[in-house]
Amino acid sequence: MSEANAASGQKGFLGYVERVGNSLPDPVFIFFYLILGLIGVSLVCALVGVTAAHPTQTLADGSPLLIEAKSLLSAENIQKLWVQMPATFTHFHPLGYVLVVMLGAGVAERSGLFASGIRQAVRNAPKAWLTPVVAVVAMLSNHAADAGYVVMIPLAAIIFAAAGRHPMAGIAAAFAGVSGGFSANITPGQLDALLFGITEASMEASRIDAGWSMNIAGNWYFIAALMVIYLPVIWYVTDRVIEPRLGHWKPSPDQSAYGDEDAPLTDAERKGLRWAGLAILGVCLLWLVMTFAPGTPLLNDEAAVDGQPWYVTATPFFRSLVAGFFVLFLAAGWAYGAAAGTIRNHRDLVAMMSEAMKDMGYYLVLAFAAAHFVAMFNWSNLGLITAVHGAGAIEHSGLPLPIALGLIVLFAAFLNLFVGSASAKWALLAPVLVPMLLLLGISPEGATATYRVGDAATNIISPLMVYFPLVLIFAQRWQKDFGIGSLTAMMIPYSVWMLITGVLLVMGWILFGLPLGPGAPIGFDLTALSP
Repeated sequence: MSEANAASGQKGFLGYVERVGNSLPDPVFIFFYLILGLIGVSLVCALVGVTAAHPTQTLADGSPLLIEAKSLLSAENIQKLWVQMPATFTHFHPLGYVLVVMLGAGVAERSGLFASGIRQAVRNAPKAWLTPVVAVVAMLSNHAADAGYVVMIPLAAIIFAAAGRHPMAGIAAAFAGVSGGFSANITPGQLDALLFGITEASMEASRIDAGWSMNIAGNWYFIAALMVIYLPVIWYVTDRVIEPRLGHWKPSPDQSAYGDEDAPLTDAERKGLRWAGLAILGVCLLWLVMTFAPGTPLLNDEAAVDGQPWYVTATPFFRSLVAGFFVLFLAAGWAYGAAAGTIRNHRDLVAMMSEAMKDMGYYLVLAFAAAHFVAMFNWSNLGLITAVHGAGAIEHSGLPLPIALGLIVLFAAFLNLFVGSASAKWALLAPVLVPMLLLLGISPEGATATYRVGDAATNIISPLMVYFPLVLIFAQRWQKDFGIGSLTAMMIPYSVWMLITGVLLVMGWILFGLPLGPGAPIGFDLTALSP
């Protein structure tokens, strides 16, 4: 990087964050060190007799069941570690969910569907609506994984420049939408499958029999609301705060800053988008038929006969959505590639799916470490013990529950400055937060939603975020001396206001008791399940 970059990394709070973050090991080794620490803590807790009363289970005489801390160095747990290692890894819920969805998403990305769709959505936007259109498409592009960063951000700069506006404002608006609005969207997607898989694993590890099952649409209403409140934030900050400070943009005679991101779509690409649209429609109709046609394979008819709530009846439908997104992405990507010429035969299709799995190599290593951390936390009983005592501490603190949730959001946002991976952070936090909030009357969906707000808002100000250097390179195409400090300073107003509005949304959601998604209330009456 340039001298400006180096200098900016040595000053103030940003320099401190950068130095601390760079000194942290890879997330895989963070889990390894945490496992070592967990072994030591479990040994001490077992020796001193740390216990907690189980929140839902009692003994035959009605007295509470005591949960005792167990040493991970006991013969039983050592045997579990070595004998169950393959099962511990392969039974880690997020692993199957993410790999299935990415098989389809990899085809949609490599066929060019995501890139063409983003370009088509943004390049013809009216100038008066340029900022909100960029913000909306940027948030929607989160379903497109890397394409949101690689295509949307440089394209937004070019679109702004073509409209006579400062290209850095376009980069800022797109970066805020893609990364700051990482969880905001109109439909569930890959991130929902990943996070709710970890939530499900944490619920099983807690051994609290809450009768809860994973629902990939469990945050659907909430992430749509995030999109609604983030849109005016990005619009206002871009047009009223950032762009006036950037000043008037004078294009350089050197046109090398312009890439081919804004090239008009070819006839083949437009045909591919039409075919992809038809494929998406076909998959949606197929799922509707399987849900509502005679026989209803995606509805639990027995639950309906028993008078169970509709969301219990629809449990098979919700759980089928992981496979549904796989089929949707696969069909749309294949249809686009066949029409656009990027997929010539079935071998190209298989090759794209194989490449998608190659890109998941690091995730597999991370999942192996995270799976064992979660499992060993379960074996030690420390997760549930910590959750019980943590819930009690919050109750005795006198803090209203909305305030407590707001503080959890802020903690996740702070942690995000140092650990960029959303799945790694949630795998660290979920074993404690999910059961702890459940004991306070917050559903697993509510715990997941609370985490998501903090996880995203500070992405755009952390130099440790994996795409931060890439965005910096995009910015330097337009302004050579633009450094890390410049990019961080430009994005701070977005981060602050997105964090404030996100916290207020979480607090308001619990105050009004709104559902987070279909069949996913934010509150959970655990006492109703106790015998």
